[in-house]
Amino acid sequence: MTTTRAVWLFIIALTAIRLSMLATTDLEFDEAHYWMWSERLAPAYFSKGPAIAFVIRASSSVFGANEFGVRFFSPLLSAGTSVLLFYFARRLFNPTAGLWAVIAVNVTPIFNVGAFLMTIDALSVFFWLAAMFTFWLAVEKSPHFSWYWPLTGLLIGLGFLSKYTNALELVSIVLVLALAPRLRREFARPGLYSLLGVFALCTVPPIIWNQQHAWVTLEHLRSRGSLDHGFGFRPVEVFSFLGQHFLVYSPFLFLALAWGVIASWRRVNQQFKVLFLMWFGLPVFLFYLLLSVNKAAAPNWDGLAFLGFGLLAIHFWWEKLERSVTLRIAAVAAMLVGLSMSIVALNTDLLRAAGYQFKRSDPSDRMRGWNSATNALEKIRNDLETKLGEKLFLIADARDRASEISFYLRDRRVEGPGHPPVYIPESQDMVNQFSFWPRYDEFVELKPGTPRPEGETYTEENGINPFVGRDALFIRSGEKEHVPHSIRAAFRSTTPVGTIEVRRHGRVLRTWQVFLCQNYRTLPL
Repeated sequence: MTTTRAVWLFIIALTAIRLSMLATTDLEFDEAHYWMWSERLAPAYFSKGPAIAFVIRASSSVFGANEFGVRFFSPLLSAGTSVLLFYFARRLFNPTAGLWAVIAVNVTPIFNVGAFLMTIDALSVFFWLAAMFTFWLAVEKSPHFSWYWPLTGLLIGLGFLSKYTNALELVSIVLVLALAPRLRREFARPGLYSLLGVFALCTVPPIIWNQQHAWVTLEHLRSRGSLDHGFGFRPVEVFSFLGQHFLVYSPFLFLALAWGVIASWRRVNQQFKVLFLMWFGLPVFLFYLLLSVNKAAAPNWDGLAFLGFGLLAIHFWWEKLERSVTLRIAAVAAMLVGLSMSIVALNTDLLRAAGYQFKRSDPSDRMRGWNSATNALEKIRNDLETKLGEKLFLIADARDRASEISFYLRDRRVEGPGHPPVYIPESQDMVNQFSFWPRYDEFVELKPGTPRPEGETYTEENGINPFVGRDALFIRSGEKEHVPHSIRAAFRSTTPVGTIEVRRHGRVLRTWQVFLCQNYRTLPL
Protein backbone atom coordinates (compact mmCIF):
# COMPACT_ATOMS: atom_id res chain seq x y z
CA MET A 1 0.00 0.00 0.00
CA THR A 2 1.41 3.37 -0.98
CA THR A 3 1.78 6.12 1.60
CA THR A 4 -0.74 8.30 -0.26
CA ARG A 5 -3.36 5.56 -0.20
CA ALA A 6 -2.72 4.96 3.50
CA VAL A 7 -3.25 8.66 4.23
CA TRP A 8 -6.52 8.74 2.30
CA LEU A 9 -7.84 5.63 4.08
CA PHE A 10 -6.84 7.10 7.45
CA ILE A 11 -8.59 10.42 6.73
CA ILE A 12 -11.75 8.76 5.37
CA ALA A 13 -12.03 6.39 8.35
CA LEU A 14 -11.42 9.20 10.84
CA THR A 15 -13.97 11.45 9.13
CA ALA A 16 -16.59 8.69 9.26
CA ILE A 17 -15.98 8.29 13.01
CA ARG A 18 -16.26 12.04 13.56
CA LEU A 19 -19.50 12.27 11.58
CA SER A 20 -20.99 9.47 13.69
CA MET A 21 -20.26 11.48 16.87
CA LEU A 22 -21.82 14.79 15.88
CA ALA A 23 -25.20 14.22 17.51
CA THR A 24 -23.84 12.78 20.77
CA THR A 25 -23.83 16.12 22.65
CA ASP A 26 -25.81 19.34 22.72
CA LEU A 27 -24.52 22.33 20.81
CA GLU A 28 -21.92 24.50 22.51
CA PHE A 29 -23.25 28.05 22.90
CA ASP A 30 -21.11 29.54 20.13
CA GLU A 31 -22.51 26.92 17.76
CA ALA A 32 -26.06 27.79 18.80
CA HIS A 33 -25.37 31.49 18.29
CA TYR A 34 -23.87 30.87 14.83
CA TRP A 35 -26.95 28.80 13.97
CA MET A 36 -29.04 31.87 14.82
CA TRP A 37 -26.86 33.85 12.42
CA SER A 38 -27.50 31.24 9.73
CA GLU A 39 -31.24 31.81 10.13
CA ARG A 40 -30.69 35.53 9.53
CA LEU A 41 -28.08 35.79 6.76
CA ALA A 42 -26.19 39.07 6.50
CA PRO A 43 -23.00 40.47 4.87
CA ALA A 44 -21.32 40.37 8.30
CA TYR A 45 -22.12 40.14 11.99
CA PHE A 46 -21.24 41.86 15.25
CA SER A 47 -17.94 40.00 15.75
CA LYS A 48 -17.29 37.89 12.65
CA GLY A 49 -17.61 37.70 8.90
CA PRO A 50 -20.51 35.88 7.23
CA ALA A 51 -18.83 32.58 6.22
CA ILE A 52 -19.81 30.54 9.29
CA ALA A 53 -23.47 31.53 8.91
CA PHE A 54 -23.62 30.58 5.23
CA VAL A 55 -21.90 27.23 5.84
CA ILE A 56 -24.28 26.29 8.68
CA ARG A 57 -27.23 27.46 6.57
CA ALA A 58 -26.13 25.12 3.78
CA SER A 59 -25.80 22.04 5.99
CA SER A 60 -28.87 22.66 8.16
CA SER A 61 -30.96 23.22 5.02
CA VAL A 62 -30.13 19.65 4.01
CA PHE A 63 -29.99 17.85 7.37
CA GLY A 64 -32.26 20.03 9.49
CA ALA A 65 -31.76 22.29 12.49
CA ASN A 66 -30.18 19.64 14.69
CA GLU A 67 -26.70 18.92 16.02
CA PHE A 68 -25.71 16.89 12.95
CA GLY A 69 -27.02 19.54 10.59
CA VAL A 70 -25.15 22.35 12.32
CA ARG A 71 -21.87 20.45 12.69
CA PHE A 72 -21.81 18.56 9.39
CA PHE A 73 -19.08 20.58 7.71
CA SER A 74 -16.67 20.55 10.65
CA PRO A 75 -15.36 16.98 10.08
CA LEU A 76 -15.27 17.62 6.33
CA LEU A 77 -13.23 20.80 6.73
CA SER A 78 -10.86 18.97 9.07
CA ALA A 79 -10.52 16.20 6.50
CA GLY A 80 -9.77 18.83 3.85
CA THR A 81 -7.14 20.39 6.10
CA SER A 82 -5.53 16.97 6.60
CA VAL A 83 -5.46 16.30 2.85
CA LEU A 84 -3.91 19.72 2.13
CA LEU A 85 -1.35 19.18 4.90
CA PHE A 86 -0.32 15.83 3.44
CA TYR A 87 0.13 17.08 -0.12
CA PHE A 88 1.91 20.23 1.02
CA ALA A 89 4.31 18.26 3.26
CA ARG A 90 4.84 15.75 0.45
CA ARG A 91 5.75 18.58 -1.91
CA LEU A 92 8.08 20.20 0.63
CA PHE A 93 9.69 17.01 1.94
CA ASN A 94 8.44 13.50 1.10
CA PRO A 95 5.29 11.33 1.44
CA THR A 96 6.37 9.79 4.76
CA ALA A 97 6.81 13.23 6.32
CA GLY A 98 3.34 14.07 5.04
CA LEU A 99 1.93 10.96 6.69
CA TRP A 100 3.45 11.88 10.06
CA ALA A 101 2.20 15.45 9.71
CA VAL A 102 -1.35 14.19 9.20
CA ILE A 103 -1.14 11.80 12.15
CA ALA A 104 0.36 14.46 14.41
CA VAL A 105 -2.31 17.07 13.68
CA ASN A 106 -5.12 14.54 14.11
CA VAL A 107 -3.98 13.45 17.57
CA THR A 108 -3.71 17.04 18.81
CA PRO A 109 -6.53 17.83 21.27
CA ILE A 110 -7.32 21.31 19.95
CA PHE A 111 -7.61 20.04 16.36
CA ASN A 112 -9.88 17.16 17.41
CA VAL A 113 -12.22 19.47 19.28
CA GLY A 114 -12.20 21.76 16.23
CA ALA A 115 -13.10 18.78 14.03
CA PHE A 116 -16.20 18.19 16.18
CA LEU A 117 -17.58 21.65 16.99
CA MET A 118 -18.71 23.87 14.10
CA THR A 119 -16.96 27.15 14.86
CA ILE A 120 -15.05 29.68 12.78
CA ASP A 121 -11.75 27.91 13.49
CA ALA A 122 -12.48 24.96 11.18
CA LEU A 123 -13.02 27.35 8.26
CA SER A 124 -10.17 29.65 9.23
CA VAL A 125 -7.57 26.86 9.47
CA PHE A 126 -8.67 25.27 6.19
CA PHE A 127 -8.46 28.50 4.19
CA TRP A 128 -5.16 29.54 5.81
CA LEU A 129 -3.47 26.28 4.86
CA ALA A 130 -5.00 26.28 1.38
CA ALA A 131 -3.70 29.83 0.77
CA MET A 132 -0.27 28.91 2.13
CA PHE A 133 -0.12 25.96 -0.28
CA THR A 134 -1.24 27.94 -3.35
CA PHE A 135 1.20 30.74 -2.51
CA TRP A 136 4.01 28.18 -2.44
CA LEU A 137 2.89 26.97 -5.89
CA ALA A 138 2.82 30.58 -7.11
CA VAL A 139 6.39 31.32 -6.02
CA GLU A 140 7.55 27.99 -7.48
CA LYS A 141 6.58 29.37 -10.89
CA SER A 142 8.21 32.76 -10.29
CA PRO A 143 9.10 34.85 -12.26
CA HIS A 144 6.24 33.63 -14.46
CA PHE A 145 2.70 34.68 -13.62
CA SER A 146 0.25 31.94 -12.63
CA TRP A 147 -3.36 31.82 -11.55
CA TYR A 148 -2.16 30.68 -8.13
CA TRP A 149 -1.65 34.36 -7.29
CA PRO A 150 -5.32 35.47 -7.52
CA LEU A 151 -6.40 32.08 -6.15
CA THR A 152 -4.30 32.74 -3.06
CA GLY A 153 -5.98 36.14 -2.69
CA LEU A 154 -9.40 34.47 -2.91
CA LEU A 155 -8.49 31.86 -0.28
CA ILE A 156 -7.17 34.52 2.09
CA GLY A 157 -10.34 36.51 1.46
CA LEU A 158 -12.56 33.52 2.26
CA GLY A 159 -10.50 32.97 5.39
CA PHE A 160 -10.98 36.63 6.30
CA LEU A 161 -14.75 36.23 5.89
CA SER A 162 -14.46 33.37 8.38
CA LYS A 163 -12.07 34.93 10.89
CA TYR A 164 -10.51 38.37 10.56
CA THR A 165 -7.15 37.06 11.84
CA ASN A 166 -6.67 35.40 8.44
CA ALA A 167 -5.77 38.81 7.02
CA LEU A 168 -2.40 38.43 8.78
CA GLU A 169 -1.51 35.95 6.05
CA LEU A 170 -0.90 38.98 3.84
CA VAL A 171 1.82 40.03 6.29
CA SER A 172 3.41 36.59 5.96
CA ILE A 173 3.35 36.82 2.17
CA VAL A 174 4.92 40.28 2.09
CA LEU A 175 7.65 39.19 4.53
CA VAL A 176 8.48 36.07 2.53
CA LEU A 177 8.76 38.10 -0.69
CA ALA A 178 10.84 40.78 1.00
CA LEU A 179 13.23 38.43 2.84
CA ALA A 180 13.86 36.01 -0.03
CA PRO A 181 16.23 37.86 -2.43
CA ARG A 182 15.10 35.98 -5.53
CA LEU A 183 11.46 36.91 -4.89
CA ARG A 184 11.84 40.64 -4.28
CA ARG A 185 11.15 41.37 -7.92
CA GLU A 186 7.59 40.12 -7.37
CA PHE A 187 6.83 43.55 -5.93
CA ALA A 188 7.18 44.88 -9.48
CA ARG A 189 5.11 42.10 -11.09
CA PRO A 190 1.33 41.70 -11.41
CA GLY A 191 1.00 38.48 -9.40
CA LEU A 192 1.10 40.06 -5.94
CA TYR A 193 -1.29 42.84 -6.97
CA SER A 194 -3.81 40.39 -8.44
CA LEU A 195 -3.67 38.61 -5.07
CA LEU A 196 -4.29 41.85 -3.16
CA GLY A 197 -7.05 42.91 -5.56
CA VAL A 198 -9.02 39.69 -5.15
CA PHE A 199 -8.57 39.83 -1.38
CA ALA A 200 -9.81 43.43 -1.34
CA LEU A 201 -13.03 42.38 -3.07
CA CYS A 202 -13.67 39.86 -0.28
CA THR A 203 -13.46 42.59 2.34
CA VAL A 204 -16.34 44.57 0.83
CA PRO A 205 -19.27 42.82 2.63
CA PRO A 206 -17.90 43.31 6.19
CA ILE A 207 -16.82 46.87 5.40
CA ILE A 208 -20.28 47.81 4.09
CA TRP A 209 -22.01 46.16 7.07
CA ASN A 210 -19.74 47.90 9.58
CA GLN A 211 -20.12 51.23 7.83
CA GLN A 212 -23.87 50.84 8.30
CA HIS A 213 -23.48 49.78 11.95
CA ALA A 214 -21.09 52.35 13.45
CA TRP A 215 -18.00 50.18 12.91
CA VAL A 216 -19.04 48.09 15.88
CA THR A 217 -16.70 45.19 15.01
CA LEU A 218 -13.64 47.39 15.54
CA GLU A 219 -14.80 48.27 19.03
CA HIS A 220 -15.59 44.62 19.73
CA LEU A 221 -12.11 43.51 18.63
CA ARG A 222 -10.61 46.18 20.85
CA SER A 223 -12.58 44.85 23.78
CA ARG A 224 -11.78 41.25 22.83
CA GLY A 225 -8.08 42.03 23.06
CA SER A 226 -8.65 43.73 26.45
CA LEU A 227 -7.41 47.04 25.01
CA ASP A 228 -10.49 49.06 25.90
CA HIS A 229 -9.09 49.79 29.37
CA GLY A 230 -5.51 50.51 28.34
CA PHE A 231 -2.44 48.34 27.87
CA GLY A 232 -0.39 47.05 30.78
CA PHE A 233 2.65 44.84 31.26
CA ARG A 234 1.65 41.63 33.05
CA PRO A 235 4.25 38.84 32.69
CA VAL A 236 2.00 36.32 34.45
CA GLU A 237 -0.46 36.62 31.55
CA VAL A 238 2.29 35.66 29.09
CA PHE A 239 3.09 32.52 31.10
CA SER A 240 -0.60 31.72 31.22
CA PHE A 241 -0.85 32.11 27.44
CA LEU A 242 2.10 29.80 26.81
CA GLY A 243 1.06 27.33 29.50
CA GLN A 244 -2.35 26.80 27.96
CA HIS A 245 -0.68 25.66 24.75
CA PHE A 246 0.94 22.73 26.54
CA LEU A 247 -2.53 21.53 27.48
CA VAL A 248 -4.47 22.04 24.25
CA TYR A 249 -1.67 20.88 21.92
CA SER A 250 -0.58 18.04 24.26
CA PRO A 251 2.55 18.63 26.40
CA PHE A 252 5.09 16.51 24.53
CA LEU A 253 3.89 17.48 21.06
CA PHE A 254 3.99 21.17 21.94
CA LEU A 255 7.43 20.82 23.52
CA ALA A 256 8.77 19.09 20.39
CA LEU A 257 7.15 21.73 18.20
CA ALA A 258 8.56 24.64 20.21
CA TRP A 259 12.02 23.05 20.25
CA GLY A 260 11.92 22.47 16.50
CA VAL A 261 10.82 26.04 15.72
CA ILE A 262 13.37 27.71 18.01
CA ALA A 263 16.20 25.49 16.76
CA SER A 264 15.27 26.21 13.13
CA TRP A 265 15.75 29.95 13.54
CA ARG A 266 19.49 29.76 12.81
CA ARG A 267 18.68 28.34 9.36
CA VAL A 268 15.97 30.85 8.49
CA ASN A 269 18.25 32.75 6.10
CA GLN A 270 19.92 29.65 4.72
CA GLN A 271 17.00 27.55 3.51
CA PHE A 272 13.98 28.97 1.73
CA LYS A 273 11.65 26.29 3.11
CA VAL A 274 12.58 27.27 6.65
CA LEU A 275 12.12 30.97 5.89
CA PHE A 276 8.75 30.30 4.25
CA LEU A 277 7.33 28.20 7.09
CA MET A 278 8.78 30.38 9.83
CA TRP A 279 7.16 33.55 8.51
CA PHE A 280 3.81 31.84 8.01
CA GLY A 281 3.82 31.23 11.74
CA LEU A 282 5.57 34.11 13.46
CA PRO A 283 3.27 37.08 12.61
CA VAL A 284 0.18 35.46 14.11
CA PHE A 285 2.03 34.05 17.11
CA LEU A 286 3.84 37.30 17.90
CA PHE A 287 0.64 39.31 17.52
CA TYR A 288 -1.16 37.27 20.17
CA LEU A 289 1.94 37.00 22.32
CA LEU A 290 2.06 40.80 22.37
CA LEU A 291 -1.63 40.99 23.31
CA SER A 292 -0.94 38.47 26.08
CA VAL A 293 1.46 40.88 27.74
CA ASN A 294 -1.73 42.70 28.73
CA LYS A 295 -4.22 39.82 28.96
CA ALA A 296 -3.65 36.16 28.03
CA ALA A 297 -5.15 35.31 24.65
CA ALA A 298 -7.11 32.08 24.24
CA PRO A 299 -4.92 29.24 22.90
CA ASN A 300 -7.03 28.82 19.77
CA TRP A 301 -6.58 32.45 18.72
CA ASP A 302 -3.07 31.83 17.38
CA GLY A 303 -3.85 28.36 16.03
CA LEU A 304 -3.11 29.48 12.47
CA ALA A 305 0.56 29.92 13.38
CA PHE A 306 0.95 26.24 14.18
CA LEU A 307 0.35 25.06 10.62
CA GLY A 308 3.64 26.59 9.49
CA PHE A 309 5.30 25.85 12.83
CA GLY A 310 4.17 22.21 12.68
CA LEU A 311 5.68 21.66 9.24
CA LEU A 312 8.82 23.46 10.40
CA ALA A 313 9.11 21.11 13.39
CA ILE A 314 8.71 18.06 11.15
CA HIS A 315 11.48 19.41 8.92
CA PHE A 316 13.72 19.84 11.97
CA TRP A 317 13.05 16.45 13.55
CA TRP A 318 12.80 14.32 10.41
CA GLU A 319 16.44 13.34 9.91
CA LYS A 320 16.92 12.87 13.65
CA LEU A 321 13.96 10.49 13.82
CA GLU A 322 15.31 8.47 10.92
CA ARG A 323 18.66 8.04 12.69
CA SER A 324 17.41 7.33 16.21
CA VAL A 325 15.15 4.49 17.34
CA THR A 326 14.84 6.13 20.75
CA LEU A 327 13.49 9.34 19.23
CA ARG A 328 11.00 7.36 17.12
CA ILE A 329 9.71 5.61 20.23
CA ALA A 330 9.47 8.96 22.00
CA ALA A 331 7.56 10.41 19.03
CA VAL A 332 5.07 7.55 19.06
CA ALA A 333 4.64 7.94 22.84
CA ALA A 334 4.04 11.70 22.44
CA MET A 335 1.37 11.03 19.83
CA LEU A 336 -0.31 8.41 22.02
CA VAL A 337 -0.44 10.93 24.86
CA GLY A 338 -1.98 13.47 22.48
CA LEU A 339 -4.51 10.90 21.24
CA SER A 340 -5.47 9.99 24.81
CA MET A 341 -5.97 13.65 25.70
CA SER A 342 -8.06 14.14 22.54
CA ILE A 343 -10.33 11.21 23.38
CA VAL A 344 -10.83 12.51 26.92
CA ALA A 345 -11.50 16.05 25.63
CA LEU A 346 -14.30 14.67 23.45
CA ASN A 347 -15.70 12.38 26.17
CA THR A 348 -14.82 13.36 29.73
CA ASP A 349 -16.97 10.52 31.07
CA LEU A 350 -13.95 8.30 30.46
CA LEU A 351 -12.25 10.04 33.39
CA ARG A 352 -15.25 9.33 35.61
CA ALA A 353 -15.15 5.68 34.58
CA ALA A 354 -11.52 5.65 35.73
CA GLY A 355 -12.57 7.04 39.12
CA TYR A 356 -11.74 10.72 38.63
CA GLN A 357 -14.25 13.20 40.03
CA PHE A 358 -14.35 16.77 38.73
CA LYS A 359 -13.92 19.19 41.62
CA ARG A 360 -14.58 22.14 39.35
CA SER A 361 -16.64 22.42 36.19
CA ASP A 362 -16.28 19.70 33.61
CA PRO A 363 -15.09 21.20 30.26
CA SER A 364 -17.87 19.28 28.52
CA ASP A 365 -20.50 21.17 30.53
CA ARG A 366 -20.57 23.66 27.66
CA MET A 367 -22.13 20.92 25.49
CA ARG A 368 -24.57 19.32 27.94
CA GLY A 369 -27.87 20.06 29.63
CA TRP A 370 -29.19 22.69 27.22
CA ASN A 371 -31.83 20.48 25.61
CA SER A 372 -33.28 19.10 28.84
CA ALA A 373 -33.27 22.54 30.51
CA THR A 374 -35.09 24.06 27.52
CA ASN A 375 -37.67 21.26 27.55
CA ALA A 376 -38.39 22.04 31.21
CA LEU A 377 -38.67 25.75 30.39
CA GLU A 378 -41.06 25.04 27.55
CA LYS A 379 -43.30 23.08 29.91
CA ILE A 380 -43.39 26.01 32.35
CA ARG A 381 -44.27 28.34 29.48
CA ASN A 382 -47.05 26.09 28.19
CA ASP A 383 -48.57 25.64 31.65
CA LEU A 384 -48.56 29.38 32.33
CA GLU A 385 -50.01 30.19 28.92
CA THR A 386 -52.87 27.79 29.58
CA LYS A 387 -53.46 29.38 32.98
CA LEU A 388 -53.18 33.01 31.83
CA GLY A 389 -54.86 32.55 28.46
CA GLU A 390 -52.20 34.48 26.55
CA LYS A 391 -48.93 33.89 24.73
CA LEU A 392 -45.71 34.76 26.56
CA PHE A 393 -42.52 35.99 24.93
CA LEU A 394 -39.12 34.91 26.27
CA ILE A 395 -36.16 36.95 27.53
CA ALA A 396 -32.89 35.38 28.66
CA ASP A 397 -30.22 37.10 30.71
CA ALA A 398 -27.36 36.53 28.27
CA ARG A 399 -26.54 35.74 24.66
CA ASP A 400 -25.46 32.17 25.44
CA ARG A 401 -28.71 31.10 27.10
CA ALA A 402 -30.83 32.99 24.57
CA SER A 403 -29.08 31.18 21.71
CA GLU A 404 -29.28 27.72 23.27
CA ILE A 405 -32.95 28.11 24.22
CA SER A 406 -33.73 29.41 20.72
CA PHE A 407 -32.16 26.32 19.18
CA TYR A 408 -33.73 23.73 21.48
CA LEU A 409 -37.26 25.13 21.64
CA ARG A 410 -39.63 22.71 19.96
CA ASP A 411 -42.04 25.58 19.27
CA ARG A 412 -39.73 28.32 17.96
CA ARG A 413 -42.39 30.95 17.63
CA VAL A 414 -41.20 34.39 16.57
CA GLU A 415 -42.98 37.70 16.96
CA GLY A 416 -42.20 38.96 13.48
CA PRO A 417 -39.78 38.75 10.53
CA GLY A 418 -36.20 38.54 11.73
CA HIS A 419 -37.13 38.36 15.40
CA PRO A 420 -35.22 35.82 17.52
CA PRO A 421 -37.27 33.23 19.45
CA VAL A 422 -35.66 34.50 22.66
CA TYR A 423 -34.61 38.09 23.40
CA ILE A 424 -31.97 39.52 25.72
CA PRO A 425 -32.74 42.44 28.09
CA GLU A 426 -33.16 45.79 26.40
CA SER A 427 -30.11 48.03 26.40
CA GLN A 428 -28.79 51.06 24.56
CA ASP A 429 -25.38 49.39 24.34
CA MET A 430 -24.50 47.28 21.30
CA VAL A 431 -23.34 44.16 23.13
CA ASN A 432 -23.67 41.37 20.55
CA GLN A 433 -25.62 40.38 17.45
CA PHE A 434 -28.93 40.47 19.34
CA SER A 435 -28.54 44.25 19.42
CA PHE A 436 -29.05 44.36 15.64
CA TRP A 437 -32.05 42.06 15.39
CA PRO A 438 -35.62 43.22 16.06
CA ARG A 439 -36.13 43.71 19.80
CA TYR A 440 -39.08 43.83 22.16
CA ASP A 441 -38.30 47.45 23.14
CA GLU A 442 -38.53 48.77 19.56
CA PHE A 443 -41.32 50.83 18.10
CA VAL A 444 -42.93 49.85 14.83
CA GLU A 445 -44.74 52.10 12.41
CA LEU A 446 -48.42 52.53 13.14
CA LYS A 447 -50.38 51.74 9.99
CA PRO A 448 -52.68 54.53 8.74
CA GLY A 449 -56.19 54.19 10.13
CA THR A 450 -55.13 51.88 12.95
CA PRO A 451 -56.25 53.21 16.37
CA ARG A 452 -53.50 53.75 18.90
CA PRO A 453 -53.73 51.15 21.71
CA GLU A 454 -55.38 52.37 24.92
CA GLY A 455 -52.81 53.67 27.38
CA GLU A 456 -50.07 53.89 24.75
CA THR A 457 -47.94 56.94 25.35
CA TYR A 458 -46.83 59.20 22.53
CA THR A 459 -43.14 59.29 21.76
CA GLU A 460 -40.89 61.10 19.35
CA GLU A 461 -41.01 57.97 17.22
CA ASN A 462 -43.89 57.68 14.80
CA GLY A 463 -45.09 54.28 15.93
CA ILE A 464 -46.12 51.94 18.70
CA ASN A 465 -44.54 49.15 20.66
CA PRO A 466 -46.61 45.96 20.12
CA PHE A 467 -45.22 44.36 23.29
CA VAL A 468 -46.71 46.97 25.65
CA GLY A 469 -49.11 45.34 28.09
CA ARG A 470 -47.88 41.83 27.36
CA ASP A 471 -46.33 39.29 29.73
CA ALA A 472 -42.99 37.51 29.36
CA LEU A 473 -40.81 34.90 30.99
CA PHE A 474 -37.35 35.97 32.06
CA ILE A 475 -34.70 33.24 32.41
CA ARG A 476 -31.52 33.80 34.34
CA SER A 477 -28.65 31.57 35.40
CA GLY A 478 -28.21 30.77 39.07
CA GLU A 479 -30.51 31.54 41.96
CA LYS A 480 -30.86 35.21 42.88
CA GLU A 481 -33.64 37.09 44.61
CA HIS A 482 -34.02 39.92 42.13
CA VAL A 483 -34.09 40.37 38.37
CA PRO A 484 -31.88 43.02 36.70
CA HIS A 485 -33.07 46.63 36.80
CA SER A 486 -33.72 46.63 33.04
CA ILE A 487 -36.31 43.89 33.56
CA ARG A 488 -37.74 45.06 36.89
CA ALA A 489 -38.30 48.63 35.65
CA ALA A 490 -39.84 47.53 32.35
CA PHE A 491 -42.60 45.36 33.84
CA ARG A 492 -45.27 46.09 36.41
CA SER A 493 -44.36 42.95 38.38
CA THR A 494 -41.79 40.14 38.31
CA THR A 495 -42.60 36.92 40.13
CA PRO A 496 -40.44 33.77 40.40
CA VAL A 497 -42.42 30.86 38.95
CA GLY A 498 -39.90 28.06 38.89
CA THR A 499 -36.33 26.86 39.12
CA ILE A 500 -34.89 24.49 36.54
CA GLU A 501 -32.05 22.30 37.74
CA VAL A 502 -30.19 19.89 35.49
CA ARG A 503 -28.09 17.25 37.22
CA ARG A 504 -25.55 14.89 35.75
CA HIS A 505 -23.59 12.24 37.63
CA GLY A 506 -24.99 13.58 40.89
CA ARG A 507 -23.69 17.08 40.25
CA VAL A 508 -25.67 20.21 39.38
CA LEU A 509 -24.86 20.96 35.78
CA ARG A 510 -27.14 23.92 35.17
CA THR A 511 -29.53 26.02 37.24
CA TRP A 512 -32.02 28.46 35.72
CA GLN A 513 -34.44 30.68 37.55
CA VAL A 514 -37.66 31.60 35.72
CA PHE A 515 -39.66 34.76 36.43
CA LEU A 516 -43.09 35.73 35.18
CA CYS A 517 -42.87 39.38 34.12
CA GLN A 518 -46.30 40.99 33.72
CA ASN A 519 -47.50 44.08 31.86
CA TYR A 520 -44.55 45.34 29.82
CA ARG A 521 -44.46 49.13 29.71
CA THR A 522 -41.03 49.99 28.16
CA LEU A 523 -38.24 51.51 30.15
CA PRO A 524 -38.74 55.16 31.14
CA LEU A 525 -36.43 57.58 29.35
